[in-house]
Amino acid sequence: MQGSASSSFHKRITLAGSLIAIGIVFGDIGTSPLYTLNAVFHDRTITENIALGSLSCIFWTLFFQTTLKYVIITLQADNNGEGGILSLFALIKRYWGKWLIFPAMAGGAFLIADGIITPPISVASAIEGVQNVVPGFNTMPVIIAILIGLFVFQQFGTDKIGKIFGPAMVIWFGFIAVIGVMALSENPSVLKALNPYYAYKMLINDSSGFWLLGSIFLCTTGAEALYSDMGHCGRNNIRISWIFIKISLVLCYAGQTAWLLNHTGETVGNVSPFYHIVPPEIFWLALVIATAATIIASQALISGCFTLINEAIRLDIWPRHIVQFPSNVRGQLYIPFINWFLLAGCIGMVLYFKESTKMEAAFGLSVTLTMIMSTLLINFYLRAKRVPMIWVILITGLFLCIEFSFLIANIQKIADGGWITLLIGFALFMVMFIWWKGKKTKAAITPLVSLEKHVPILKRLSTDETIPKFANNLVFLTSSPTLRKVEQNIIDSILHSGTPKRADVYWFVHVNVLNEPYGLNYQVDTLVKDDVYFIEFNLGFREEPRVDYYFRQVATELIQNNEVTSTETSEFQYNQSLIGDFKFVVLDSFLSFDNKMPFWKNFVMKSYYNLKRLSVKEEVNFGLDKSHLLIEKYPLVVVPYQGSILTRKHRGK
Repeated sequence: MQGSASSSFHKRITLAGSLIAIGIVFGDIGTSPLYTLNAVFHDRTITENIALGSLSCIFWTLFFQTTLKYVIITLQADNNGEGGILSLFALIKRYWGKWLIFPAMAGGAFLIADGIITPPISVASAIEGVQNVVPGFNTMPVIIAILIGLFVFQQFGTDKIGKIFGPAMVIWFGFIAVIGVMALSENPSVLKALNPYYAYKMLINDSSGFWLLGSIFLCTTGAEALYSDMGHCGRNNIRISWIFIKISLVLCYAGQTAWLLNHTGETVGNVSPFYHIVPPEIFWLALVIATAATIIASQALISGCFTLINEAIRLDIWPRHIVQFPSNVRGQLYIPFINWFLLAGCIGMVLYFKESTKMEAAFGLSVTLTMIMSTLLINFYLRAKRVPMIWVILITGLFLCIEFSFLIANIQKIADGGWITLLIGFALFMVMFIWWKGKKTKAAITPLVSLEKHVPILKRLSTDETIPKFANNLVFLTSSPTLRKVEQNIIDSILHSGTPKRADVYWFVHVNVLNEPYGLNYQVDTLVKDDVYFIEFNLGFREEPRVDYYFRQVATELIQNNEVTSTETSEFQYNQSLIGDFKFVVLDSFLSFDNKMPFWKNFVMKSYYNLKRLSVKEEVNFGLDKSHLLIEKYPLVVVPYQGSILTRKHRGK
């Protein structure tokens, strides 16, 4: 049923859906004309060979990377309506095993790293147009002020202002198409560059032609957003909208190329070719429209980072943070920690690079790695869909050839600033890896024991009135997905931590994160009526967990259905509740001093616990009310210390 609804959503083509696609999906790639050709020519003399070759490479890059790879092929891989590299991993891991987590983590990490440089370069490339009429104008304070305002605004949600994103971006794409046509009318012969021969000629005949691919790649850096934002507007709305977007982009690039051909032997100066084709009479209007477009593009990218981190949290490859839902729009998130982290990163980029032409050195390198990772995952998706192997090899071989060419060309950017995004991407990957590895190591040494074996003693304990009652309902969160087993430390908490914890009913609750983004249901297994129950909550990885609220709802429903007997004791009469009082117990580990681990494992586990200190606590993550919560600490021994045996010395001997 859910799959059918998803299919219907993607097949629908509506004006509203297309407007949303234009406003959200295409913001990043749509502002690339502001800086792509500027990156190619900012430090070189304009030549006909490079100008026509660059336009040809841009056109065919948009065709192969954006149209063919993302719009036609990758958009087919929807995970119940959602897209993005982590959704793709969740979709295919059931077929090919969990080792694919590594390219998924790498792709996600480098996409976030690219997200730190995209807002500064987009806003800077628009604002720097002021220098066309006010030479020497210091744009840094304006850029930083816009970025601060943009990130401060995130906490209030974008559902109201988001409604104008679509129409605003339609104006932007219409505008760049019109000025492109106006500039193109002066030299329409540049359209001959759509022939791939001119790309070949530049790459072969010009000694620096191949290395220019690092700058030309900027024209398609927003292609990943086509896939990541698929769930907001539907596959076919994106595909239909792309026709308009691509025509506008090609016309704008062609118009800029026409201007370049009219100025061969010169340099573009400090102003992007984009502003050179804007008629002076409407320059300030163009500046306002471009600035608005870059803000919208940045907003879409920030929202995409929130979504990506939330998916990573649900997939247990990122430390847990507070996730807020500032509006009633489904899927709109706000993660305070990530918001301020991105803002700090963006301001740092502006302060370090100072101008967009220098930021271009750091731009695109990390997203190239993301695209390579997504190609690897798409390869396994096509195989899972039983596409003939010859087509799988041809498709993935083509994309890997193109993307590795861009990667090699981008290597020259490392020394000029590309190392920053690589360093950030690697650091983010290590955070994901350490969190994933730490949780796996912890789970591997946390023994699971038979719950059914302990049911008799739990039943006996619940009726032993010689032991003071701990709670009417005692609720433990367990990572075990089966009702037959729970962690040993849960049983130890009940039976062996001082006075046994007596309760009328023992509840064991497991929260299962679904591969699907949305979904909310539960299952109840009765091990002993009125004594021991096992509840499994199934939550989509984009759902907000509210286990406290869900548990009370389930317990009340079970009592109303006579699956649990409500005991009419004086306690129940006083607290005015069908289920009586209940106590959640959260078991929290710490790294014991009785460990003697090898260096690498020691590094991973200590880093894991340091990350755990920075992450949100389990009780907050699962929405547990502190008024009926107990947190118990227990030591974790990964590799027991086995030192020398102590010998006793007697005094005087």
